[in-house]
Amino acid sequence: MRRMRRLRAPKIRDMVAENSLSCRNLVQPIFVDERASEPRAIDSMPGQFRQSLESLAAEAGALEDLGIPAVLLFGLPACKDESGSGAYDPQGIIQKAVAAIKENTGLVVITDLCLCEYTSHGHCGLVRGEKVLNDETLPILGETAVSHAAAGADIVAPSGMMDHMVRAIRAALDVDGYMDTPILSYAAKYASTFYGPFREAAESGYAWGDRKGYQMNPANFAEALWEVQLDIEEGADMVMVKPAMPYLDVLRAVKDMFGMPTAAYQVSGEYAMIAAAAKNGWLDERAAFLESLTCIKRAGADLIITYWAKEYARLGL
Repeated sequence: MRRMRRLRAPKIRDMVAENSLSCRNLVQPIFVDERASEPRAIDSMPGQFRQSLESLAAEAGALEDLGIPAVLLFGLPACKDESGSGAYDPQGIIQKAVAAIKENTGLVVITDLCLCEYTSHGHCGLVRGEKVLNDETLPILGETAVSHAAAGADIVAPSGMMDHMVRAIRAALDVDGYMDTPILSYAAKYASTFYGPFREAAESGYAWGDRKGYQMNPANFAEALWEVQLDIEEGADMVMVKPAMPYLDVLRAVKDMFGMPTAAYQVSGEYAMIAAAAKNGWLDERAAFLESLTCIKRAGADLIITYWAKEYARLGL
């Protein structure tokens, strides 16, 4: 008679585990604030900080020493304007941050490529009245990608969900000689309430409306597969599902259907829920984040962008 519990005994349980999580699967997001002179705590994300340019190298070095292979950078500029010009300024905050990290570490540097942190209205593209303009935004995304690559970014990650953004970015990179710079596309990015703490962290809240006109409807599944296929056809080298835990079904389908290197972003709200519940004594923080990361890996993620990356690495697992 088969007894499933035979393989759940101590030590044997780990030997027959179907999925294995390690530091090499993890990417640590970092917020870099051009106005800061020292790290600043993010209230809605306990344990997370906005780094200054002065503190960034030390933070990146600490991550490298722990075995984290990569970081994903978000910039907070000193000034914003209607066109988000700080995003593509060669002397912008992200461009300086990339150079600082590459000068001091061997980390893989991924740059978030969106305008929402840089525009005065907080939307991910140029606007006319209260309409976000798709095609007019594409050249700016291309210019931004080139400026990131010129600063030394290893991977650019467009997140604005503009139609044909990958094609525009690939063309711009190729024309300027950055044919070898990969694109990690936020291909299936949902209009999620779980982004709330991020908007505080990155100061990327919008002045009017919402982002439902360009981010995906949480009710839709097949649409995610169309989005991913389009981005692959236009030149994406890796694709992402965001958020992670509420969309594990989408993540599994994307990995199974396309077989591409696939990332999942365990977003700020997912992090904040665990941190807040642990603070109130409602669950075990370590057990909860380990379980959540393992589930994301099991669902098909090759890379997991997570605010728990540093804490995971400290466990030495």
